Amino acid sequence: MFFVDTIETASLGNRSYLAGGRRAAAVVDPPRDIDRVIAAAARRGVRITLVVETHLHNDYVTGGLDLARVTGARYLVPAAAQVSFARVPVADGDLAGVDDGLALRALATPGHTPHHTSYVLTEEGRDVAVFTGGSLLIGSVGRPDLVEPRLTAGLARAQHASVHRLADELADTVPVLPTHGFGSFCSSSQAEGSATTIGDERGRNDALVKDVDTFVAELLAALDDVPAYYAHMGPANAAGPAPLDLTPPDPADAEEIARRLAAGEWVVDLRSRVAFAEGHVAGSFNFEGEGRLATYLAWLIPWGKPVTLLASTAADIADAQRELSRVGVGRPVAAATGAPEDWAGTASELRSSRRSDFAGLAAARERGEDPVVLDVRRNAEHRAGAIAGAVHIPLHELRERLGEVPPGVVWVHCAGGTRAAIAASMLDAAGRGTVAVDDGFDAAARAGLRLTVPAP
Repeated sequence: MFFVDTIETASLGNRSYLAGGRRAAAVVDPPRDIDRVIAAAARRGVRITLVVETHLHNDYVTGGLDLARVTGARYLVPAAAQVSFARVPVADGDLAGVDDGLALRALATPGHTPHHTSYVLTEEGRDVAVFTGGSLLIGSVGRPDLVEPRLTAGLARAQHASVHRLADELADTVPVLPTHGFGSFCSSSQAEGSATTIGDERGRNDALVKDVDTFVAELLAALDDVPAYYAHMGPANAAGPAPLDLTPPDPADAEEIARRLAAGEWVVDLRSRVAFAEGHVAGSFNFEGEGRLATYLAWLIPWGKPVTLLASTAADIADAQRELSRVGVGRPVAAATGAPEDWAGTASELRSSRRSDFAGLAAARERGEDPVVLDVRRNAEHRAGAIAGAVHIPLHELRERLGEVPPGVVWVHCAGGTRAAIAASMLDAAGRGTVAVDDGFDAAARAGLRLTVPAP
């Protein structure tokens, strides 16, 4: 009897899989922190004999090469992927044994990347699951625009054909187990649900219900920006990532924190946005450790810039270090725990900032304060509806466009509060007065704020 265990990296919107039988197992698209995979195999009492990549990932650093080295497993990578390390090249139709009666069959499914390969899990020759990586997702497909702009349209058409191949060759009852699509920006859109089958997708997935021209046109029109760090993930995975280093960073005192801020380095406060607003070191940025830390910090920080982490506890630092390592952010140069009073040399180095909601913004307008409203949502969110008179600068563009924010106290909003807090901390570090709107965007209309649909 076979099993499939899911190893979820919810913060990146991805899943890895451990699939096997009584004695041995394969790992599909492993995460950078391979200790989680090894622990899952230990709980099952199985030996990892295969490590399998569906493609060279553009959204995270793989742990595949290191996992294969540590376990002695064969490392299967699509043959057409250009890599700088030894691996077992996989081509369409190849069969790799996992355990007695259990095997993986390679199925070429280009689209997310030119070399993308899905793997059908078979038991005694019967198809029992398919690992679809960034091909067929739950109610969606993987983006075709992460490799090379000139290839995007062709990859979109290939994605349509690949999804049809999966639906044509596999039974409706076969479970579909994708890597992306649970909040990952590698997905072209997000759908409800955490499980699906070929039959489920046949009736609802755009790639299966729309003709290729309509599908491609709509897919390309809906693509939005992707995190800037994606540009570094493919090359890192092709070169072969080094083993992960999770040794604790060096401790920093108030003097070192001040020195690093003065040098223009990033000092990141991982506490909640509420705690940050109540008191923080002047010049520090607020990226909540409980939020999508890796996505937003790696997206905004200049690549390779040293980062110092501030948090309440050492466990918070360790969690953040692990999270950032998954997207290739190097080991923090320093860290400090405790409270803002411990991190600031003098009281003058401590700041507080304001928080409110959309009702507070509406009241400020009614009082005639004429607040500057800054919308830091992504372009697609803004196009769907925006507060009249708001300045729109997506969060990932704000660092380069701070000079475009009009003078005055800036009320910053996003869709829920997380990105607004990040943006407010960046403006605060630049000496601007801010109010972070910690509220869901659907509350804006209820507060009486006039919404408009921006012109294309």
